[in-house]
Amino acid sequence: MTADELAQALCRAVLAQRFEQTADALQGGAPLGVMPSIDLAVVVFGDAGPVAANVLFSREHPQGLVAHVDGAFGAVASIAFHADVRDAQGRSVAWLPGADWGRLHFPPWFGAGPRFVSPYPASLLKLMVAVGVARLVDQGRSDWLQVLAYGGQARPVADWLHDMITISCNASTSALVAHLHACGAIRRDGERELHNELHDLFAAHGLPGLRIANTRPDGGWGNDAGAGVGEIRMTAWDALRLLWRLDADAPPPAGAPALLSAASRAVLRRTLDAQQLHHILNSESLRALPGWLPGIPTPPATFAHKTGNTQNYSSDAGIVHDGGLHYLIAVTTSLGSRYAPHADAATTWRLPALGGAIHAWLTCHHPA
Repeated sequence: MTADELAQALCRAVLAQRFEQTADALQGGAPLGVMPSIDLAVVVFGDAGPVAANVLFSREHPQGLVAHVDGAFGAVASIAFHADVRDAQGRSVAWLPGADWGRLHFPPWFGAGPRFVSPYPASLLKLMVAVGVARLVDQGRSDWLQVLAYGGQARPVADWLHDMITISCNASTSALVAHLHACGAIRRDGERELHNELHDLFAAHGLPGLRIANTRPDGGWGNDAGAGVGEIRMTAWDALRLLWRLDADAPPPAGAPALLSAASRAVLRRTLDAQQLHHILNSESLRALPGWLPGIPTPPATFAHKTGNTQNYSSDAGIVHDGGLHYLIAVTTSLGSRYAPHADAATTWRLPALGGAIHAWLTCHHPA
């Protein structure tokens, strides 16, 4: 397998799902009508070394873009990423029916080349919070057993972390965001963020596609707090490269400094392994629903991952093992719960079907 073969396989898998035909509740169940935004990255590990690809789709690029990166596995160098936006009422206006992208201002973020508007990562952002807290532990500024009081509860840091990742608890996220501020990892002066150690960390690892800006000392991280959409950003490629640094079974990226201690990396991996929400690239949580379609098959595969889901967005990123097959996958999309075929589903069945199709192709072609 070559990187180009992997990229072309990912493009074919996305196009085969016909995402533009997805029923949209905000249009009375009519088809979406345009290609949604999908940022998809995969790296596969084999004896000959890692093979990776990143492909991106949107209404501006319905046939897809194949990203090119600096060096072997560096930052994306061929895409001009732009930030998501919301209006004065806090709505994610880019994804409303009839939104005119020619009249919206998407702030430039990083990179050069064709424009790609990066969708909000939803709760996938909690991976960045988890890494930030783990760094505090490694530096002796926190401890997994330290008791944090938040929202009328007093619990150890490790318990807040577990619920943030495994059930995507927003209150737990707020408790840990407040902890980052209390420990000085994020510093503010009123409405201005003065310094953010997570951004320094991401820069040191060459991960420009990770940003968690404008959170609040009280733990606020959503739209109402002035953060959320447009302020918190993740590309699939850099979410994947962040996971790569957490995967003890993967060869470390060449030249990359250690992100976390082995002990903290193990703590985070255990929480990813304990994930209870399987409803984006893997659909095991939804097996009882009518019309169920399989995703990444668990079992036989294992999928240590984190999902994100809102009305407008769905994301998923994780570590897959299936016999001799070992790969990482990350996706951010503008396909949220408004596209779900059932009230208890998170998104369109086309997303787990995409995960299943990619897994099937890799099973046949992986470089074992």
